[in-house]
Amino acid sequence: MSEQEENIEVIKKGYDAFTTGDMETMMSLFDDNIEWVQPGDSAISGTYHGKGELGEYFMRLGEKSPTIKPLRFLADGDSVVVLSDVTVGGEPGQGAEVFTLRDGKTVRAQLFEDTALMKRVFGKKQVAAG
Repeated sequence: MSEQEENIEVIKKGYDAFTTGDMETMMSLFDDNIEWVQPGDSAISGTYHGKGELGEYFMRLGEKSPTIKPLRFLADGDSVVVLSDVTVGGEPGQGAEVFTLRDGKTVRAQLFEDTALMKRVFGKKQVAAG
């Protein structure tokens, strides 16, 4: 099996774990210093660093009963792109997630999601008064 095929298998395992609610398995697939980027200006948008922050993100995401159905897995070098159908808070959308792997673990995830959908479902990010 090539490195690209192995990387796809890691990502597929993560989607399966997410779908079944197996957070322990899912979190084991991330590097301790994972960087996760959720685009937009919704209340959960931002860049999360490390498994602690990522766990908090997933807890907040889980409040809106998300489902993700991966449609295609595309690999190039150390990157895997997943094209998916998503539902969050009962609202459907589409997304693309780009995962960067190193030594069998995801070190970075950059999501390309429907930012308007996420803002409708989670609300707008509150900006601290300065």
